Amino acid sequence: MCVTVLTVVESNATTLTHVFHGRSTANAVTSLGDDVFVIRYKSQHVRVYDAMTFTLRREIKVAGLGSEACGIAACARNKCLYLSSYDRDNSTVHRITLSGKTVVNRWSVGSCAAGLSVNKAHHLVVACKGADKLQEYTTNGMCVREICLKADVTSPWHAVQLSTGNYVVSQCKFPGVVSVVGVDGQVVHSFGLSQTSDVGEIVHPRSIAVTKNDNVLVADESNNRILSINTTTGCVQELALSVDDGIRGPYGMCLDESRSRLYVGECGNPYRVLVFDGVRL
Repeated sequence: MCVTVLTVVESNATTLTHVFHGRSTANAVTSLGDDVFVIRYKSQHVRVYDAMTFTLRREIKVAGLGSEACGIAACARNKCLYLSSYDRDNSTVHRITLSGKTVVNRWSVGSCAAGLSVNKAHHLVVACKGADKLQEYTTNGMCVREICLKADVTSPWHAVQLSTGNYVVSQCKFPGVVSVVGVDGQVVHSFGLSQTSDVGEIVHPRSIAVTKNDNVLVADESNNRILSINTTTGCVQELALSVDDGIRGPYGMCLDESRSRLYVGECGNPYRVLVFDGVRL
């Protein structure tokens, strides 16, 4: 396995452009067009920021969201935002329309719904941490696929579909693992089980992001870093993101390749959302 520290652009052009401050964990962050959406722990409001000026545009109240919304995803085709409510006995997904009058719909999903993503079929993919499964829904809440993960894939926190049709899944545990699984739930490849001493173990990986070339970014929460995984070569690299006091518990994360920008939400005090520009992978 290749292990290095990755400078994400030539001449170290990656910069910390802005910081969104808060009073609780930045559970999830995503972007769509000129909007950036942030949801925090114990909040029933989604904050919507301008991606150009970083000013607060509005807040969207989501009644019944619960104390911990762990996942957020936006769909350009269906013009909507999805949020997951993490609950062992009553996990739900909330769908919010983004055009016209704001309408919130919700439906029940598997236990401990965590990370969300939208796949190439424009369906919603839910990682159900408590049930060790992935669920795929249409934008109207109809379940079209359920992937029961095999015994060696547990505690899924976030899943994103690759161009191959397989899914990359972060397993939030100690030690943590990032695996590529097929639609049958079988492991195609895993990263994190045989690390060299240079990188060490992945611990409690949370959000993941996938580039257009199927490279994977991982929020390695307990190690306070972001990792990059080349799924073709198996090379694991640490992103050299310059923050004076370091990243504190990366939790929510979003990659906006159109702007070469990475958003990283923290679960450690001071609970920031860090905005890095010049990120090209």
